[in-house]
Amino acid sequence: MLTLKNATKSYTVGEFTQKALDNVSISFRDQEFVAILGPSGSGKTTLLNMIGGLDRYDSGDLLIDGKSTQNFKDKDWDSYRNHAVGFVFQSYNLITHTSVLSNVEVGMTLSGLPSDQRKARSIEVLTDVGLKDHIYKKPNQLSGGQMQRVAIARALANHPEIIMADEPTGAIDSATSLQIMGLIQAIAKEKLVIMVTHDKALAEKYADRIIELKDGKVISDSNPFGVESENAGRLTLKKTSMAFKQAIRLSFNNLRTKKFRTLITAFAGSIGIIGVAMVLALANGLNQEIDTLERSTLAQFPLQIDPFPIDIQAARADALGQSSEIDFDEFPDVRVVYPYEPQVSATQQINVITEDYLDYVRAMNPEWYFEITPSYNVNIPLYLKETNNSYRGVDKGRGGVFFRPAVTSAEFLDDYYDVIDGRLPENANEMMLVVDTANRLNIRFFRTLGLSIDVSEYDFETFYDLEFYTFFPDDYFLPTDDPLRFQRNYELASLVEGGQALPLKIVGIVRQAEGSQAPGFLDTGIKYHPDLESVYLEEASNSLIATTQASTLIDVLTGNEMTAIERTNRLRFLGFSKDPSQILIYPVDFNAKTAIREYLDAYNEGKPEAEQIIYTDLASLVTELTGDLINGVSYVLIAFSAISLVVSSIMIGIITYVSVLERTKEIGILRSLGARKKDISRVFNAETIIIGFTSGAIGVGIAYGLTFPLNILIRNLVEGIDNLAQLSFLAMISLIVISMFLTFVAGLIPSRIAANKHPVEALRIE
Repeated sequence: MLTLKNATKSYTVGEFTQKALDNVSISFRDQEFVAILGPSGSGKTTLLNMIGGLDRYDSGDLLIDGKSTQNFKDKDWDSYRNHAVGFVFQSYNLITHTSVLSNVEVGMTLSGLPSDQRKARSIEVLTDVGLKDHIYKKPNQLSGGQMQRVAIARALANHPEIIMADEPTGAIDSATSLQIMGLIQAIAKEKLVIMVTHDKALAEKYADRIIELKDGKVISDSNPFGVESENAGRLTLKKTSMAFKQAIRLSFNNLRTKKFRTLITAFAGSIGIIGVAMVLALANGLNQEIDTLERSTLAQFPLQIDPFPIDIQAARADALGQSSEIDFDEFPDVRVVYPYEPQVSATQQINVITEDYLDYVRAMNPEWYFEITPSYNVNIPLYLKETNNSYRGVDKGRGGVFFRPAVTSAEFLDDYYDVIDGRLPENANEMMLVVDTANRLNIRFFRTLGLSIDVSEYDFETFYDLEFYTFFPDDYFLPTDDPLRFQRNYELASLVEGGQALPLKIVGIVRQAEGSQAPGFLDTGIKYHPDLESVYLEEASNSLIATTQASTLIDVLTGNEMTAIERTNRLRFLGFSKDPSQILIYPVDFNAKTAIREYLDAYNEGKPEAEQIIYTDLASLVTELTGDLINGVSYVLIAFSAISLVVSSIMIGIITYVSVLERTKEIGILRSLGARKKDISRVFNAETIIIGFTSGAIGVGIAYGLTFPLNILIRNLVEGIDNLAQLSFLAMISLIVISMFLTFVAGLIPSRIAANKHPVEALRIE
């Protein structure tokens, strides 16, 4: 069954070489009790380790069931030790931080035996060696004889064909030695038992065969055996593998024996996690505040469709010079001027807004919006009737009355504004007055309307009594001898009397609602009904077409004397442009805004870029830019916090290396049981993963706990902000996973060092 053929083994230390075995040839029977005797240094243990697959021969061969091992790889030796050999050591070599039952199960775990079968087999062999009542004890709770019985039970558990015993009675008393020898003798009736001992009397009493060594050579063999050729080729090797669950259990049990050190290490590793977690909690809270702001306060901020929409990304590129194709040196020290053709800015995306597009917009689901307000960029003149039946032209610009279209949806205004008197305008002839939260208007407003600024207050009726009018282009702009110039017709009173002017009247007064976060939809001043623009355009167009002067005017405006832009602007001013210059869409809520955006995006599908219509969502732009700023700051803070993560990872790598040194004997034990190098790596990788998980859990737990006092502090410092620091469940899980990954990476080198340890050298460590 087992044959050692011309085997030689030497050890070199420095310049000195010691030949442990010198051309040794021995064959063993399938069932016999072989005792190997010899003085110290004769090569007994080297022979045993070589036969057991723990050490390699330099030359010669070891035949197992007639099969040469000269071409064996590591995995073959691992399988051989696991399935064919069981070791019993003088110093027991039990894993002290696991139970007796677990010590016996280890070898079967590497064989891939199911857990229920492992447990049943372990209890069976422990019962056979008289330890049934001690299976859940730790090895250090047993006597020397009991620990040796555990070692024997472990050697037998995996049904090996060979038992290797190295001085099995060397560490126990004589009475217990006899019990152990009797047990080994009984085992030898069914298996090959090879025992190394220095006690000749013990060998002669129990062994069937005694082989004596001296200076690495066989000097006697009491019962030599010749190789039987019919045994050749019976050896089959099965793959061994340690389940990750077993690696976790071994590492967890080891860490439990060093609780304080493990907790200190985990806490040190958690510091970086705490820093990152707090930054994420604050960033998450701030982003949620911004999101809440957009969903509530800014949700109904209108989507704007303008001729020149805002493109923040393109503007950034312009600011950085990324979109410019001009390459000139700046600030040249020369006395010359360079002509150049400016490039079109990347921000100048031009929207061609037509009446057809307005029809498309109006065709959307009416449940999505409060109001769609088109603007035609019409210069509507506003005149105020004075007491002497004259008419004052009203300044509608800066410092004036801010004569602009109103939002007339009562449902929309109800969220942000109160109608404090009167009602909202209902048609083109009606307007409303917007005052600030203190019922104030700019002093220039009163000057523009001819009201005295020496009066401290005006009642609402003052504004209801004001009479406003607007006039159409042919009524107050008439051609002169020069067809490109116009003269103003000041006979407005007669036009009013003749019904040729459109009367306008203030019917209500509006103010921002108390407690609302109005985003500034309406500035103070006079706001007219959106229909006024449409009525003005229609009346102006009809009036111009009906006049004899109009034909001459149109001929001039459509001739070659004007550029296309000049002609378009003039026609629009005179009321001939039916295409809107701007469209405002007021969504009912955030979800409706999303639906509207998708609807508007659908219009652009399949169209060339020049024909696409781009909208501007100012609320989204503000929140995106703010969010980007918060995220940028967060990334910087996380980067600083990550430094401590790297430092703690290095520390954990060092701690893992210390653990490798402390568990060197355990490494040797596992290798003697057939554990592969990758299984040893897995044990220590499992240890680092456990530490990483603990670090992450501690860090996340502390960070989560800190959010409560931090939120109280922020609430006291900043009014209206509650629960700003919010650590999400996903962030917590992610941080724990990151902690595990970092510690795993940190432990790769120490685990590799552990895997490369020689099993024989590892077993010799005390």
